[in-house]
Amino acid sequence: MTGKDRRSGLIVLLSVSAIFLIGWLVGLSYGRRVTNEQIVRAVEALPRGNKVSQVLSLIEHDYVDSISPDSLSELMIPAMLHELDPHSVYIPAREFQRTEEPLQGEFDGIGIVFNMATDTVIVLNVIPSGPSQKAGIQSGDRIIRVDGKDIAGQKLSTTDVMKRLRGRRGTKVLLSLERQNIDGLVDVEVTRDAIPLNSVEASVMFTDDIGFVKLSQFSRNSHAEVSSAIDSLRRHGMTKLILDLRGNSGGFLDQAILIANEFLPKGSLIVYTEDRARRRVTQYSDGRGNATDIALAVLIDEGSASSSEILAGAVQDNDRGTIIGRRSFGKGLVQSQVQFNDGSALRLTVARYYTPTGRSIQKPYSPDEDYDMDIVNRFNHNEFFSADSIRFADSLRFTTPKGRTVYGGGGIMPDIFMPLDTTDVTKYYLEVSGRNILYRYTIEYADRHREQLRNAKSVSDLERMFAGDGTMFDRFVQFASRQGVKPDAAGIARSRHIMEAQLKAYIGRNSDLESGAFYYFIHPIDKTVMRAIEVLEKEPSAAPVQPAGQPQRKEARR
Repeated sequence: MTGKDRRSGLIVLLSVSAIFLIGWLVGLSYGRRVTNEQIVRAVEALPRGNKVSQVLSLIEHDYVDSISPDSLSELMIPAMLHELDPHSVYIPAREFQRTEEPLQGEFDGIGIVFNMATDTVIVLNVIPSGPSQKAGIQSGDRIIRVDGKDIAGQKLSTTDVMKRLRGRRGTKVLLSLERQNIDGLVDVEVTRDAIPLNSVEASVMFTDDIGFVKLSQFSRNSHAEVSSAIDSLRRHGMTKLILDLRGNSGGFLDQAILIANEFLPKGSLIVYTEDRARRRVTQYSDGRGNATDIALAVLIDEGSASSSEILAGAVQDNDRGTIIGRRSFGKGLVQSQVQFNDGSALRLTVARYYTPTGRSIQKPYSPDEDYDMDIVNRFNHNEFFSADSIRFADSLRFTTPKGRTVYGGGGIMPDIFMPLDTTDVTKYYLEVSGRNILYRYTIEYADRHREQLRNAKSVSDLERMFAGDGTMFDRFVQFASRQGVKPDAAGIARSRHIMEAQLKAYIGRNSDLESGAFYYFIHPIDKTVMRAIEVLEKEPSAAPVQPAGQPQRKEARR
């Protein structure tokens, strides 16, 4: 819905409310004599406050049919919030738990990672020490029935399957499994329990001294998870780090501040916020971070928003590391959450945040701006492929302590721009990938090599397994042919390195090493990661830097 549509919708809503009020007053006089004084008294008898509360009261007490005030509120509140900014939202009670779950860092369930590549639930991984592992469920199992009801071949959505598997901790669910080399179904009863949701998706060493951490969101435990990942990588020789924030849409502001504090020397400004009264709250590093000596590269893209931008902005504005990728989303608004008695909630924008140099990175959201289409418009304007297509106003130019130019007004622009790369994407690759043939082959491969995958304790073990299988790719091409994609010699030759990397990555994810193996095997075809490795290989461990001081506001308020 565009800003114009939202404005028109609210005008209609208020117009209907006003017409109803007038009509009610006119109706008092229909068939009987009513003086102006009586009409005035009727209006004065309405609840004190604004028109909205008056209209709600009128409908509740005098509307011809019975209608719940709560149902009207559910319609009116979102309409009002649409007129404010794109990030002030109302969350109905039925949706609140689902939206909060990723941020809280846990949910109640059975503790598996699954895929439905062939309309059958395939267990990819079993969470260590979780309910399913305790019950004896194994990676590679197919879940055919849940509590006696078929789910295989029923064309259920992932959401439908999750609803059947999840439930309150302490409750039980009976799973009927198809297991390799076992005749008939295996029944396993699982007692649901709390399952952690990790915001650090992966941490792995790419070279002898360069580590990689993929942070997928800023949940309540993100700082602890990142700190633990850094400590673990240090024990494996890490002195340089790639922190991947691509696709990370944000979360808790305090977690971004705490993570930034790990990398910054004492006295560095991390972020500050200002509310409508221009009250300013500033956050500085305390000098107790455990990663101030690590050379740092931060990866961002158009999916990096909010807390991701706070962290990237703090690193960039303090000249603490190199930002690599594409321009971030552009969300510079702070929300405060109010919980209502019925379980619903309101997230209301209460302040703007600013990076250490004083940048507001919130992109425009005036009625004339089609906010929801911004990312699509960037693609259409060639911004994903060329940095020259991105324009910043001179009035939004800022300077870091070391003299680098940075811009506000619409996301974090990386120090090194990496275009979206489609160079070796061929028709053959699009066929085997788009029809899910490549992924389905990795499931079959994992089934045939299940014992080897279970015994793999490191990516080196997986590398040796792949090196000893010289026919894996050829068998994949034959598999794709049986699925209706004929071999294309030219397309295969051009896209082979992409497909080989993805085959190894997906198979690795199907091992106990999970996402760490996935990112290890996929990174050679990830040009943004490879550029970060190139940058870090030229750098020594980070030396102390001059912290950015109190910023001077330069940009216009938006």
